[in-house]
Amino acid sequence: MRKLDQVDIAILSCLYEDPCMTNKAIAEAINMAPSSCLERIKRLQHEQVIRGARSVLNFAALGGHIQAMVAVRLSSHSRDTVDQFQQELVAEKEVLSVFHMGGENDFLLHVCVPDALHLRDFIFNQITAREAVTHVETTLIYDHITSTSLPCFPD
Repeated sequence: MRKLDQVDIAILSCLYEDPCMTNKAIAEAINMAPSSCLERIKRLQHEQVIRGARSVLNFAALGGHIQAMVAVRLSSHSRDTVDQFQQELVAEKEVLSVFHMGGENDFLLHVCVPDALHLRDFIFNQITAREAVTHVETTLIYDHITSTSLPCFPD
């Protein structure tokens, strides 16, 4: 991967703060011609530095009134067991993110459900019912905010 320059970082910073920002607005913000800016964005996409854009949703408006983090430990750490667990859980409608972790827990799941009964049933039916699961710990999320500042790590 080529080293990103300050123009690339400025473009990425704009898009990280607002994925819907127009090319014209980005070009204006970084003092660049729109055609040059668009070429840079396309190159960043081609190089997969930019892998897409996401919307920030109000899950409560969709009926998801409870969010939780679910820590999971598995009895087996074979590649097949880990891959199968990860792929099956990420496909569940309640699961927003799956983190494969190092340390005491093997996975951390970010889930969103309508109510406490749904959360309980999801834990029992989709997690603890799996033979490979040896431990589950659920923590409710009261609030969640995401940084809009681009994490940039200089050499």
